[in-house]
Amino acid sequence: MLRTLSIRNILLIERLDLEFGSGLGALTGETGSGKSILLDALSLTIGARADNELIRQGADQSMVIAEFELSDNTIINGILSEYGIKTEKNFFLRRVISKDGPSRAFIDDQPVSVALLRQIGGMLVEIHGQFETHCLLDPATHRGLVDSYGGHDDFLGSVSESFRKWRAAIDDHEKANKDIEKTAIEEEFLQHTIAEIQALELVPNEEQELAKKRKLLMNSEKIAGTVQEIFSEIHHGTNIESSLHKVVQKVSKIADQTDGEFDDALKSLERALLETNEGIAELERLSAVINLDPMELERVEERLFRIRSLARKHNVKVEELPLLLAEVTEQLSMLTHNIDNLANLLKKVEESKTSYRAAAKKLSKARGEVTGKLDKSVMVELAPLKLDTVIFNTCVKKLDENDWNEFGTETLHFEVQTNPNTLSGPIQKVASGGELARITLALKVVLAHAYAIPTIIFDEVDAGIGGAAAAAVGDRLSSLAEEAQVLVVTHSPQVAARGDSHFYISKSPDKTGNITQVHELYGDVRKEEIARMLSGAKITEEARAAAESLLNVNGWSEFAQ
Repeated sequence: MLRTLSIRNILLIERLDLEFGSGLGALTGETGSGKSILLDALSLTIGARADNELIRQGADQSMVIAEFELSDNTIINGILSEYGIKTEKNFFLRRVISKDGPSRAFIDDQPVSVALLRQIGGMLVEIHGQFETHCLLDPATHRGLVDSYGGHDDFLGSVSESFRKWRAAIDDHEKANKDIEKTAIEEEFLQHTIAEIQALELVPNEEQELAKKRKLLMNSEKIAGTVQEIFSEIHHGTNIESSLHKVVQKVSKIADQTDGEFDDALKSLERALLETNEGIAELERLSAVINLDPMELERVEERLFRIRSLARKHNVKVEELPLLLAEVTEQLSMLTHNIDNLANLLKKVEESKTSYRAAAKKLSKARGEVTGKLDKSVMVELAPLKLDTVIFNTCVKKLDENDWNEFGTETLHFEVQTNPNTLSGPIQKVASGGELARITLALKVVLAHAYAIPTIIFDEVDAGIGGAAAAAVGDRLSSLAEEAQVLVVTHSPQVAARGDSHFYISKSPDKTGNITQVHELYGDVRKEEIARMLSGAKITEEARAAAESLLNVNGWSEFAQ
């Protein structure tokens, strides 16, 4: 609730510090004394538009600080945590207006945007003037209010969860269907790609082997001549192999006559003979390759170029063609799988939709039961408020299937018929200013448990009524104040007398002009103010007696101390 309000240099207010308690607080004073200035100042702390014309004449800046106390600020701290701010049980909203720049906003001395201040302020205070529209009259809030009033949390949870599952099933089906459409278009291409790669019958490292063979064959004529010269030298010249063989035999004989001194030499020569034999064998193999069919080079090149061409076509390396084959084969396989799976996904869509409709039907039934109760309760509150001809109705409108959501299959909004010969319509469109304020009051009384705003302010909710109707307004404000802190700006003595606290607003001259002052009234001083409200400028004994009678209704003994 609102604990304190400090105002500096706002129009007629130079310096003002107020403390508020729980329950119903009445603010009274003569017309023009500055009651609206208090509301304007408080509005600044909850994000209202700032105008430097509000700055008191002679001052450079204005400042308003509102202190709030909450037993549970978890939700607010959840929002503020994104900005690195954490509030305690008591925290402050501050607004500063300067002549030479934009206004500044603060939460617990941390600078914030006006938008954030407005968001937090909207969770703390709601101000109702005769010609204002506000949260309670916003059709977007009506569904939530009805559900809170009816205690539909379990129904809403079931509807929300089943809606989430339904939408997830729809998304899965749509994604699978798109995948199938996309893959189906590519099916012929996939099949062709698979056939191309399979037809190659690739073997590991084939490209490298073909490339080496191609290089060899391209130089075959020159290489063949050199190889023949090598063979001529081997077999008809020095005959390396024969010479080495003879050397090995002779060294072997020497080794047999010694104690192993020639063993290492013998082993080396034997290895040389073995390597020579292998080298000659490899030369013979390569010579055979070179002397193959003259068309072999053409066949090698054709095979190599075919492999490389297919790799370029699919923008992969040759060694990645087997991986591409596996990937494309998997895509083609998934196409068949997805077609089979699509039917299952569609079945899940229908099943989850059925579950959602069943949950939504239960919620709709609960809403139907509670709206009748709500309408009757509001009508009971309207009659004493001099609105006995007003008919209140909660309209339930079924939504098209495309508009179904996590809150169900219908939308709800409040309507009133203010006169028998007029049509029913949205409250803010068909009700006059005075009617609007009193209908709002009746709604708030009925929805007190469902309404989460801790501080509610009414500006002249009793305008244009008196007597029993004004007393009924006072009763309902007092009843509402059992659930939330309520402040009311009033000209009605019946309403003011119901207050748990009473603030008197006055205007007096000083050296710079007029100045607004606020005093909390107690005891006989308060009785005198109620009497003034009853009789006007000249207070009579009859008015004092009537004031005492009104205060006694609210426990006069408390104020006589």
